[in-house]
Amino acid sequence: MGRLQRIGIHLKEIFTTGQGYYINEHGETVYGKLPRVKVENPLTTIRRPTLMNYVYFMVGWMAWTMDGYDFHSVSLSISKLATYYEHERESISISITLTLLFRSVGAVIFGLAGDLYGRKWPMIVNLLIIAVLQLATAYCETFETFLGVRALFGIGMGGIWGLSASMALENMPMEARGLFSGILQQGYALGYLIAAGFNMSIVPASKHSFKMLYWLGAGLTAAVAVARLFFAESQQFIDAKKNSEVTGKVKIRLFMTDAKKILREYWKRMVYAIILMALFNYMSHTSQDMYPTYMQQTKGFSSQMSSKATMIAKTGAVVGGTFCGYYSQFFGRRATIIVACAFGAALIPLWVLPTSWGTLTAGAFLIQFMVQGAWGVVPIHLNELSPPQFRSSFPGICYQLGNMISAPAAQLTSAISESLVIVVDGEHRPNYGITQAAMMSVIFVLLLIWTACGNEQRGSHFELAKAAGDAGTDEKTKQLEAGEAELEMVERVTTAQALGDEKATVGGK
Repeated sequence: MGRLQRIGIHLKEIFTTGQGYYINEHGETVYGKLPRVKVENPLTTIRRPTLMNYVYFMVGWMAWTMDGYDFHSVSLSISKLATYYEHERESISISITLTLLFRSVGAVIFGLAGDLYGRKWPMIVNLLIIAVLQLATAYCETFETFLGVRALFGIGMGGIWGLSASMALENMPMEARGLFSGILQQGYALGYLIAAGFNMSIVPASKHSFKMLYWLGAGLTAAVAVARLFFAESQQFIDAKKNSEVTGKVKIRLFMTDAKKILREYWKRMVYAIILMALFNYMSHTSQDMYPTYMQQTKGFSSQMSSKATMIAKTGAVVGGTFCGYYSQFFGRRATIIVACAFGAALIPLWVLPTSWGTLTAGAFLIQFMVQGAWGVVPIHLNELSPPQFRSSFPGICYQLGNMISAPAAQLTSAISESLVIVVDGEHRPNYGITQAAMMSVIFVLLLIWTACGNEQRGSHFELAKAAGDAGTDEKTKQLEAGEAELEMVERVTTAQALGDEKATVGGK
C-alpha cells in the first residue's frame, strides 16, 4: 500500500471509524474497528449516569470551575493591576505567562499522586494550596512579589485538570462521556463567567477594588475542597485497586516500573498530545486572555461593557462545548474538532471588524462557541488516548506541557498589539484586533491539520483497566516482594550482628 493511499485511508477514518487498539467491554485490550454508535436523544444520555456518577462528576466540575475563576481573575483586572503596581499592561501580562509556565510542574506532582494514591486527597490538598495562593495574591505589596505568587499559583493550578477529568469521566458510562466531557471542560468558561459577574457587580462597589475578586475566589475554592471531604474516593479507582495486595515500597517500585514502560511505549503519542494541547491552549489564550483589554483599549468600551461582552462570549463557550462534546460521541473526536476549527476561522472577521458593541459581542459569542466547542472534546479525547492506568497524570501532564509552550500567548498578543497603533476619533489606540485576527487564523489552520494527523480511541472502556502499579500476584510482583523480604532479612541480620559485637565488646571490657 502506497503512502498516498495510507494517507487517504487515514483521512477517511476521521469521519468514519478507524482501526486500532482499544479496551472492550470485558476489559481486554483488543485490535479492531473501533465501536461507533448512532446519535441518541440527549435525554436518554442524561439518564444513563447513576446518582453517584453525577456526584463524582459534580465534584470534578466544581474544582475545574474554580480553577477557571482563579486563573481569569488576573486577566479581568489587568488594567487595575497596572495602575496599582504602576507598570504597563504588558508587564502585568507576564504574570499570566508565569502561571502557564509552572502549571506543568503541578501536573506532574498532583497527576502522579492521583494515579498512585487516588483522586480524593491529592485534589483536596491541591485546592487548598490554590485557595491560599489566591488569597496571597490580594496581599502582594510589590510587583515582584505578585509575580512570584502567581508563578507558585501556576504549580497549584496545574494539577486540577487531570484530577478533575479523570475522576469525573472515569465514573461516567461510556456512552455519556462525550456530553459530559463538554460540560466538564466548560466549567473553565463558567469560572470566567462567575469572575466577570463579580468584577462587574461586587468589585466596583467595594472599597477594596480588585482585591475582592481574589478574596472571593479563595473562599469559594476552599469551599470546594471542604465539600470534597464528604465524598468517597473515585469508585473506578477503588475497583481498579481492590484486588491489589501490593503495598509499601513494592507498590511504589511497581508504579515506577509501569511509568517507565509507558514512557517507552507511548512517547510518540505523548509528543502528539503535547503539541495538540499547545495549539489548543494558544487558541484559547489568544482569544480570551486579552479580550477585556481589547474591548476597552482598542474598541473604546467601558470596563462594565467589556465585562458584559465577556460574559456573553463565555455563554457561547458553555453552549458550544456542551454541544460539540455531545456530538463527538457519535461523529468522532477529531471530526468534531476539525469542523469547529473550520467554522471558527470563517467567523474571525465578525469578531474583529465591527465597531458596534452588539455586533462585536455576537462575533465573540460565535467564536467562543467554536473555540470551546473544540475544547469540549479534549477531556474525553485525552483520557481515551492516555495509557489507561495513568489517566490522572498523562492527560494532565500533556495538557500543561502544552500550556507551558503556549505561555507567552497573552504577553505576545499584548506586546504586538501595543506596538501597532491605530487612530480612532483622533485618539491613539493599541490594535489588538488585527493581532488577534492574524494569530487566530494561523492557530485554527495548524490545529485543524495537526488534529487530522492523529488518531482516536472513541468507545474504549478505559475504566476497566488496572490501576498503575497494580500487577496483582504476577511473577514481577512476587520477585519484587521476595527482593523486599530478602532486603529486610539482611537488615535484621546486620543489626543482630552489630548488637552481638557490641555486647561482646562490653563483656570484654
